[in-house]
This record gives sequence, structure tokens and C-alpha cells, in this order.
Amino acid sequence: MAQQPSSPHESFSRELEADPEHHQVLLFPTRLAVCDPTDLRSQSAARPATRARSRVSTRVIGQVVVLGVAGRLSDVVEDLDRTMQLALADEPRGVVCDLSAALGGFEPVAVEVLATVGRHVRDWPGISVAVACPDPQVRAALRAHPLGGHLIVTESLFCAISAVLATPTLTIGRLRLAPHPTAPRASRNFVTRTLLDWQLSRVTAFASLVVSELVTSSCINAGTDIDLSVVWNLGALRLCVRDHGPGLPGQPHPGLDLHGRRLTVVARLARAFGVLPTSNGGKVVWAVLDAPRQSPLNSHHRPEDQRQEESILQDAQALTGQQSSRILERSHR
Repeated sequence: MAQQPSSPHESFSRELEADPEHHQVLLFPTRLAVCDPTDLRSQSAARPATRARSRVSTRVIGQVVVLGVAGRLSDVVEDLDRTMQLALADEPRGVVCDLSAALGGFEPVAVEVLATVGRHVRDWPGISVAVACPDPQVRAALRAHPLGGHLIVTESLFCAISAVLATPTLTIGRLRLAPHPTAPRASRNFVTRTLLDWQLSRVTAFASLVVSELVTSSCINAGTDIDLSVVWNLGALRLCVRDHGPGLPGQPHPGLDLHGRRLTVVARLARAFGVLPTSNGGKVVWAVLDAPRQSPLNSHHRPEDQRQEESILQDAQALTGQQSSRILERSHR
């Protein structure tokens, strides 16, 4: 039996020091660390009139959100990323960045920042993101970038939309909850039933605990109706909790208490998590868990794997005070 840590925040800090790459925490607003902002500011300073004309437009074509760029890419690339987050929060079929009307040609710094959009595909599984660009130099640079490799890069908007629509259609489980004390329990029951139907029993206990913490946080911080969605794609399980509560002054999307018990639990069990803004001023708090689907021929995993999973769950239960032994027992049958 794992011992309860004296301080959840201290325990989480020790884990990050021991394995800093184990967790990815992506909170809005995201920082585009690849780019040196001074480079973009120096380039934009020489073209002050261009910034006023640059913009990002949004339209929907066949359940695909198309983000159109007008003006120089270096002037609009950060706005494009923010608009991308708003689009992803609505969980569309896919998103396409249309650079057909972009001006200025190949700008290495701006293209490098654009490539970091690929992190949304990496950390938000199941929603494809494509870039339509007629410039072969830009396409080559995007494909060569480590994060750009997650993007679908095509020459035209038609090809980009076609490629997105050719990706597998995802099965999504959805549930609307009222901000009531019974909401966390209802979310756990819903996730448990959904994952058992999807033959993902091994992650049922972990996912139920994570979604319970996210829903509880939403009930406390927002106090509005909650939309829960569950998506599985290629071994990754995405849990999203959307609410409609306004943010606090100076903190548009507080979402998670960075020093709270709930964040520690989610960080312990999820491979990545974060917050996205929504167009109505609310937020989507999400978490992604590793969830390989077991085949009937390989339904039994090694005892050491089971002991490790039990230890992780016990640590999380010690932080929450919840007793989920029946869920754990069911997940290993």
C-alpha cells in the first residue's frame, strides 16, 4: 500500500524532478517557445501598416473548420494559434489552416512557429490538423519540423479538406451534467460504462478517477452546466470537460488550481492535460491517458504491470480520499 505523501504538491514536484518529460502540462495561453518573440517583433516593426490588414477568418466546410490567413504569416501566426485553440475546443471533424492568401513568401521564423501547431495533434488525439499552402518551401519546412510532422501538409485547400475527411471517424461518448454534488459520480458511471463497451477495461479505474476530478473542479470553479466527452483514438483516451463559467479578473481561464490536489491526481494518471478557451468565454479542461486496446488473445498482462497500475491508483486514491477498489477489481477481470 502506497503511503500518502505529506504534501501533494511536493510529491508532484519530486516526480517532475525525477522524470521531467513524463507529464506535459499545457495551460492556456500556450507559449510558443520555439520562436524568439523579438524576431517577430523586429520583423513586424518594419511593416506597421501590414498588421492592421492581417486577420484570421473562420468558416466551416463539411464539419471541417477552415482558418483563412490574410496578410503576412509572421504578423498573424500567434492569432492563428489562438484561433486554432478555439476551434479545437468545439471538437470538430478537423481543422485546416489555409495559407493560400498569405503574403510575404517564406519566413523561417514564422514557419517554425506555425509548425508548433502540431503539438495540438500530438496532445489532442483524434482531431486532424492540416495546412494548405501553395509555397513548396513552406511545405518542406513544415514536414521537416518535429512537431510539423504531426500535421497534414498539402498544396491546396481542396486536398487538405479531403485528407482530413479521409481520416477515420471517431466514436465519441457525450454526457451533459448539471452542477450538482452528484455530477462527479454520474461522470464516473458514464465513463465506466463507455470504456467497458469500447473494450478498454484496463483504463476504466484511471479514467473514472480523472474525470471525477475534472468534473468536481468544474462544479466548484464554474457552477454551470457541464458537457463531458470521451474519445478514443489509436491508443489514446481523451477526456474533455466543458463549462460555461466566466473567468476571474486577470485570469480568463483559471481551469485548474496549479497547487491543488486535483491537478496532482490528474498529473499522476494522465500523459498530458491542459485547458482550452471557448468562443463563449468558457473553457474546456482536458486530459489524455494511454489506453491500448487489449485483444482477446492478450487479455492478461504481467503481474508486475498490474502491481504498478495498482500502486499508481492507490497513490491517487490517497490524494482524493476516494475508494475505487470495486472499479479497480472490475478493470482487471
